[in-house]
Amino acid sequence: MNQLDPHLVLCDWLTFCEQIENESLDLMYVDPPFNTGKVQSASAGAYQDSWPSTDSWVCWFEERIRATIPKLKQTGSVLIHVDWRTSHRVRVLLEEILGEEHFVNHLIWSYGLGGSSPRRFARKHDDILFYCKDPKQYYFDPPMIPATSNRMKGKLKKATDVIDIPSLNNMADERVGYPTQKPLDLLKMLIRACSPIDGTIFDPCFGSGTSLVASKILGREFVGCDLNPDALKIASDRLVRVQKEHET
Repeated sequence: MNQLDPHLVLCDWLTFCEQIENESLDLMYVDPPFNTGKVQSASAGAYQDSWPSTDSWVCWFEERIRATIPKLKQTGSVLIHVDWRTSHRVRVLLEEILGEEHFVNHLIWSYGLGGSSPRRFARKHDDILFYCKDPKQYYFDPPMIPATSNRMKGKLKKATDVIDIPSLNNMADERVGYPTQKPLDLLKMLIRACSPIDGTIFDPCFGSGTSLVASKILGREFVGCDLNPDALKIASDRLVRVQKEHET
């Protein structure tokens, strides 16, 4: 497979990795199943999000991340999008595989929406773990966001490790009806910051296809896979729409 050609496959992450050449990817972004213990469903699709235990989920993830790391260029990075269930385990695992000196950021995506509980502080964020292949070479272009202080009013400042982008509400124009869809603004920020303009992005669990659409808009190449036929259709349809919008 030519890694510079956009390529989406109905396939398991581990199986698809066998088709990818070593040191051919600039960035892997993966938003894997969170092991919520239930079926995630919405109007346009559903998927099973359950493992017998957290240990079994970690074994599943470890086999796949170990197969992917060699595919990254020396300037490449990984962004692992998880939540409170597994973020601690994934961080330990990545430091076992790569070494703690390869850690770049533990990003907090603060999204605001969702329920609350009388038994704990409301859970209103996801974790995005940012690790690099080579601490001396990895690509990074600091994202700029509007300043909020009166002193810097009207100016831009570098984004912090807390990303304040709302999750998609039920009325959002970009919503496609696939469960756990992430906002396009979030993926555009991450991909623009962590990959060069001519880079290749890999998403092994692309779901609704937001990472692929963001890559397309930003002029990156992309490859990806997912086991869900609904995901493949939704992502493909979104990419066709983006292509048509660019042509008009």
